[in-house]
Parts: sequence; C-alpha cells; structure tokens
Amino acid sequence: MNTNVVKAYGAQTSESDVLPMDIKRREVMPKDVEIDILFCGVCHSDLHFVKNDWGFSVYPVVPGHEIVGRVKNVGSSVSRFKVGDTVAVGCLVDSCRSCNNCKADLEQYCPEWVGTYGGHDKHLDLPTFGGYSENVIVEEHFVLSVPDNLDMAGVAPILCAGITTWSPLRHWNVTAKSKVAVVGLGGLGHMAIKLAHALGAEVTLFSRSPSKEQDAKDLGADKVVISTDAKQMEEAQNYFDVIIDTVPYIHDINPYVATLATNGTLVLVGYLGPLDPMLNSVPMIMGRKQVAGSLIGGIAETQELLDFCGEHNITSEVEVIAIQDINKAYDRMLKSDVRYRFVIDMASL
Repeated sequence: MNTNVVKAYGAQTSESDVLPMDIKRREVMPKDVEIDILFCGVCHSDLHFVKNDWGFSVYPVVPGHEIVGRVKNVGSSVSRFKVGDTVAVGCLVDSCRSCNNCKADLEQYCPEWVGTYGGHDKHLDLPTFGGYSENVIVEEHFVLSVPDNLDMAGVAPILCAGITTWSPLRHWNVTAKSKVAVVGLGGLGHMAIKLAHALGAEVTLFSRSPSKEQDAKDLGADKVVISTDAKQMEEAQNYFDVIIDTVPYIHDINPYVATLATNGTLVLVGYLGPLDPMLNSVPMIMGRKQVAGSLIGGIAETQELLDFCGEHNITSEVEVIAIQDINKAYDRMLKSDVRYRFVIDMASL
C-alpha cells in the first residue's frame, strides 16, 4: 500500500521525551476520511502510554485521541462528509463491526477494537498513530461531526473526558429527578458536572479541597461535600442515585458507597486496578447498592454527546499549548496544574 510521510511528535522509548518524528499514513481508501488536525487534547492516557505504565505500549508511540480538524479529502465511497467539514476523532478508529457489542453501537467493548494510537493498523501492519500529528486518516464510520457553534479547542476533550462521563450518565438514566455526585474535580470531573447539570440533575462534588467549592458551583454543581469532613460525609449518607468517580489513582471508595441511596450506583471511570482497601459488601447488600465501571462510549453515543453539547453550548475548560511544550504539560499534569485540560494547537507543529 502507498503511504505518505507526515510530521508528528512521539516517544521512541518509555524513557524518552515526546519529540519530533516522521510517521507513515496510508493513502486514502474508498471509505476513508483524511483530516487535517487543528487541535488535539492531552489525556492522562497519553502519558501512561508514553511511559508504558500499563505494560503494553508499542513504540514508537504518537499519542492523541481527542482530535478535532477539517476534512481534507474523502474516499470514493464516503457519503457523510465532504471537504471542509469540521470533524472529530475519539479514542477508537476500528472494530470488528460484527460482534454483539458492535451491533449494539458499543464498539468500545468490542474484543477487537483498535485504539486511535497504540493499536494495530491492519492496513499498514504498524501501530496506529494518534493526533499529535499533521493529519489522520480514519474510516468514515469512526469520524464524528462537530457542531459549528462550538469552540474547536474546547471540543477536543469531549472526545475522551466528555464521553467517559456522558456514557455512565446515560446508561444509568440520569434525568432532572436524579441526584448525582462527582468524585474529583479534574479533566473528567469538570465535564461530569457540566453534563449532569445540563441533564437537569442535582449535582454535588465530593472534594478533599474546600478551595474548589466556588469553581465547582461555577461549573454547575449545586453542592460541595468535603470528603475529609466526617460530619459532612455522615450527612450525605444514603442520598445519591449515581456517583461518577473520576479519581485516577488508588483510593478508598467505601465512604462514597455509603452515600448511595437504595439502588444507587457508584461508577468508576478514572482508576484501573485493584481496590485498596477492599470493598466492603455490607452497605451494598443492605441497600442493593452497586459498584460498576465504564469505559468511553460507542460512536453513536459520542455523536449524541457532541450534538447535546452543541444544543447546550458545552465545551471543556482548556489551556491551549504549543506542541513544543508537551513535555512541560505532562509534568504540570502530574501536579494537577491545569484547569482542566491541555489542548495542543497543532498549527504549532
């Protein structure tokens, strides 16, 4: 297959910085959309892949799965997009299309789903390369339409942080009658607050830091509960229908389970790994409470989210950076020194 060489930023090893490199993109095939990348969000997953924190990175790694750009070219069989359209690509660029999950628009749970980076490009027999690059070529099915009224830089994190919190809000049927809590005010947490508020729910932030109270309310939270305050946690028991736990590191979830109402669900979306301390099943059994997990969303659900954001004028709170500052951004991200997501202006490439 013919290829083109494009500019990108990536890591050659788990010890290296993210630096300039050239990568290969396939030529446009009949079902493909070629996208000039204008903005790319910076996700914690990018850093995890660069550093091989999860143990399955394949190098070189070119991160980036929060991609917003404009259509440059389309294949002969493409019907939904035309040159000049504003489009987006999220966390996945392929799946088997035939399993029960794919048939149910749950491509994110397909056993053969292909990540936007770090997956296997079946056309080139290479790793997939992400959005820290000039352009990307993606099959039409995995390309999303972006509402014209939204700021493109602010849209980028919706493709990961947004859909990661939207999917459980939708699956657990959050409505204007729901009482929703969010654990952690970061990239995921701030989107969870905005989206739950726009759905009409009563929204509470659990935070260890009283200094975040005003910011949370500005984003749409009705209340803030300081999780280190025993009295406030006691007053919150048996109250919430859904809790979206966005904390990305190991932590004790038992105090939050206690605040669930009967039939309530705590959904883990930030942390992957064993729980410590162990989960106490007593409040779960005594109140038919659930602890669940959720990934991103399928293509249809992600498009639904983008349309919802267009209707409600919702974007992420972002700090736009040049690609040359990506390693500094990673350092700052580890210190939670960003409100609330970095987004790369790819014109800087």
